[in-house]
Amino acid sequence: MPANENEQVVRERMDFDVVIVGAGPSGLSAAIKLAQLSQANNQNLSICVVEKGSEVGAHILSGNVFETHTLNELIPDWKEKGAPISVAAGSDNFVFLTTKKHFRLPTPPQMNNHGNYIISLGNLCRWLAEQATQLGVQIFPGFPAAETIIENNRVCGIITGDFGIGKNGEKKESYQPGMELRAKYTLFGEGVRGHLTKRLEKTFNLREGKNQQTYGIGIKEIWKIKPENHKPGKIIHTIGWPMDSQTYGGSFLYHAEDEQVFIGYVIGLDYKNPYLNPFKEFQRYKTHPFIKKYLEGGTRISYGARAINEGGFQSIPKLTFPGGALIGCAAGFLNVPKIKGSHTAMKSGMLAAETIFESLTNSKDNIGAYEEKIKNSWIYTELYKVRNIRPSFRYGTFIGLIYSALDTYIFRGRAPWTFNHHADNKALSKKESAKPIEYPLPDGKISFDLLSSVYLSGTHHEEDQPAHLKLIDPTIPVNYNLKFYDGPEQRFCPAGVYEFIEESGQKKLQINAQNCVHCKTCDIKDTTQNINWVTPEGGGGPNYPNM
Repeated sequence: MPANENEQVVRERMDFDVVIVGAGPSGLSAAIKLAQLSQANNQNLSICVVEKGSEVGAHILSGNVFETHTLNELIPDWKEKGAPISVAAGSDNFVFLTTKKHFRLPTPPQMNNHGNYIISLGNLCRWLAEQATQLGVQIFPGFPAAETIIENNRVCGIITGDFGIGKNGEKKESYQPGMELRAKYTLFGEGVRGHLTKRLEKTFNLREGKNQQTYGIGIKEIWKIKPENHKPGKIIHTIGWPMDSQTYGGSFLYHAEDEQVFIGYVIGLDYKNPYLNPFKEFQRYKTHPFIKKYLEGGTRISYGARAINEGGFQSIPKLTFPGGALIGCAAGFLNVPKIKGSHTAMKSGMLAAETIFESLTNSKDNIGAYEEKIKNSWIYTELYKVRNIRPSFRYGTFIGLIYSALDTYIFRGRAPWTFNHHADNKALSKKESAKPIEYPLPDGKISFDLLSSVYLSGTHHEEDQPAHLKLIDPTIPVNYNLKFYDGPEQRFCPAGVYEFIEESGQKKLQINAQNCVHCKTCDIKDTTQNINWVTPEGGGGPNYPNM
């Protein structure tokens, strides 16, 4: 029997001083900092972290070449405590690819990785969760934050997702209502394009006077390669092929531990050609002779995808509202030229923790001070200096490179202007003015098909549940997207979620929600913003081992 929408749901309630949404770098750093301050000042704060993944780290995906200075501040003895950080960055290589050749370019100063480490961010988050737990923080993996509790214009906590709702909305025998987790303060660190963050931005008008956020899609694989091809610490970034000169994109190839390489491709979601397929571009990129030589004879062991923030300084929203704040990638602190955001995410969580601790112990609500702490920190300075680099590439790769050099070496990030961003979903050209792209078939050795790739992500969802990808208007995919853009959702999704099929002689969009790797690309790139991503049943999604 379908659930009655008017039925009053009785929910278990738990009260905390602070609830943190998301066990990523920012959320865990905030939890640890709060617990440290609580112990140092003989307080007894109750701190809870909820995480939608089946375990901490299951939904974490990043390059990642890691700057340790924030971790040095948070946990100075991280080496002694066994943090999974061991492969020191070695040589930096910045390379321009043509169809068959490659040319070494000077490495931009922002991409100098001396002193950094090649890591699995997922494993670092697992370790951070252990540190937080030892300090008394309660962490609930497999519990997505489905709703925000707002009373009298103040955020008072969250409601976790219900379990045991069938695909038609009926309550199954396994039904359990979500819990109310109430808090004096709630921090939202749910990552890029968080579904609660989207609602908070509208409810509290957090984007007033700010640029819209812009994004890229990052696709990553982990390979175990032949020992003779492996050089621990080696870092390669490429631009150029297979992107055309009007499409922002580039790759990374990091030589990690145990003869593994982390290889990935990032494409700006302001791309114009509706026929572009990010997954197939990544597979094609790996066939370039300069890249292929590292992979030949190796074995692909993992796959995943994630949207990243690219808006930078001018796209950071208002960070606070009554009862809470945005931290990490929910706010958008990625430094695009550096291709790094973990260090800024962690610092933002620590600054939010300091603000909340001061408010709780002084009995004075001053959550707005977090915004000032960010502005007075190195996060603000770092992002301000590179604010014009990413938007300069809207004029093409070569103009973007020339401007970036001028901005870096002549203006030193202090140009008396700030470029604006444009909305990614409005960037696509109509199909009549776009050229279809022919992609080579996968060879099963270097390049692969989509479904075998999704299999390597460990993605699983309970099939008998409502689809977590909601169409506001179910007629738009066929009547508008397919008609004018040849259905770009069937290409921009890196997991094969969207597929146009024929049913009774009519075209129809089929949503294979069980394939979803939670990258949020559809929520971002859909032309009319008709797709709304919400949390599925707890524990659903990818199960990344060490992304």
